[in-house]
Amino acid sequence: MKYNKLFTFLTLFALSILLMSCATSQTAAEKAEKARLIDEQIESLDFKFVANYAYPQGYQPIHLTSSYDVIVAPDTIKAYLPYFGRAYRAPMDSSEGGIKFESTNFESNVQTGKKHGEWHVTIQTKDTSRPFTLYFHLWNNATARLDVIDHDRQSISFQGSIEER
Repeated sequence: MKYNKLFTFLTLFALSILLMSCATSQTAAEKAEKARLIDEQIESLDFKFVANYAYPQGYQPIHLTSSYDVIVAPDTIKAYLPYFGRAYRAPMDSSEGGIKFESTNFESNVQTGKKHGEWHVTIQTKDTSRPFTLYFHLWNNATARLDVIDHDRQSISFQGSIEER
């Protein structure tokens, strides 16, 4: 009787381990497919960066509770991000707070990083009221970092994720 219970327990334990290992294999395949899709989106400049944290120079990191993003398309860049930090020149219009612009005239450069699944994307706007430079550091596990350079303000960084447009 004791041996039957022990045998049943060991059999169920072995089956549960087997099922978990099968689930892990499927998850790894799904992760690989997602990484491939993200690589394609980055290469074709067709992705959405969603910011979760802001890192202003000289200040503590700020967790962002609202939805802030940068939509990157081959022909248009739309940015809607907050700004925290020092401004060297105040905007004439009070509604110009934050980092808000839409650009259709920009230069872009996409390069692979040193590690597998790492990308560096640089975008410089030419048709905004003041030029912006966006440095994206992207990984194909959907994590991302963005550095924004505006010559009228201190630079600011954001941490977030990549989503499909």
